Amino acid sequence: MTQWFEEWAVDWFSLLIPGGQILLIALTAWLLQRLLARGLTSLAGRYHMPPSMLLPLRGAIRWLVMGSALMLILERFGVSASVLWTALTGFVAVAAIAFFAIWSVLSNIFCAALIFTVGPFRLGDRVEVLESADKLGVRGRVVTINIFYTTLEDLSEGNEGALLQIPNSLFFQKVIRRWRGPELPQPSEK
Repeated sequence: MTQWFEEWAVDWFSLLIPGGQILLIALTAWLLQRLLARGLTSLAGRYHMPPSMLLPLRGAIRWLVMGSALMLILERFGVSASVLWTALTGFVAVAAIAFFAIWSVLSNIFCAALIFTVGPFRLGDRVEVLESADKLGVRGRVVTINIFYTTLEDLSEGNEGALLQIPNSLFFQKVIRRWRGPELPQPSEK
């Protein structure tokens, strides 16, 4: 009977000790996160920081503390912290490289969404994309708007009917003139 009890106790203690450590880590992380959030709130009150600045700081504190707690918990399960750290940094590096590689594509997609929602121009409008306010730019009638390009029908002399595809992000980087009338005004020579 004693032999059986000792085996039973060893089996349960081998589960209870790591379980207790995990609970202690989670509780400590929660308390630390709450303590840091309250400290940040009191600092913000003392230095008159805007509430909009507190939200990202609280989020960063929460992710840092809970991420550290997760690493400690996984270490209790036998996962090496150095292996986790290597995997995490490798994933972040690949994600950052991929993000920068597709930045222009994402920018054009986001700008297409802005064109559709904000409506700086619409199908059928006549627009001019200017290099600066005093120089002539690309002019035409908006024919199509898709997620990457806006297509203009060129209305300049000698190029009537030619199609110009302009990346959507360019409309938010340059000055735009827009006409809703049937005819595009003739450019004045300066």
